[in-house]
Amino acid sequence: MQTRNKVLDDLSQLMTNAMGVAQGARTEAETAMKSLIDRWLAEQDFVTREEFDAVRAMAQKAREENEALRARIEALEKRDV
Repeated sequence: MQTRNKVLDDLSQLMTNAMGVAQGARTEAETAMKSLIDRWLAEQDFVTREEFDAVRAMAQKAREENEALRARIEALEKRDV
């Protein structure tokens, strides 16, 4: 019976070591993939959310000013006619 327990212990140890190796490989693969994605994103010409929001606010302000100027021009044209 002692021999059988030794075999099972060895098998259990082998499985535990294999799981450790698999987890290590997974962690290494995740790190490599994250590094690759980070480099790719850094090479792209993406804007930050803050930059996008700033430009969006400027565009909204420009639209509002455009509408105000359009209304003013229409009022002036009606006055001249």
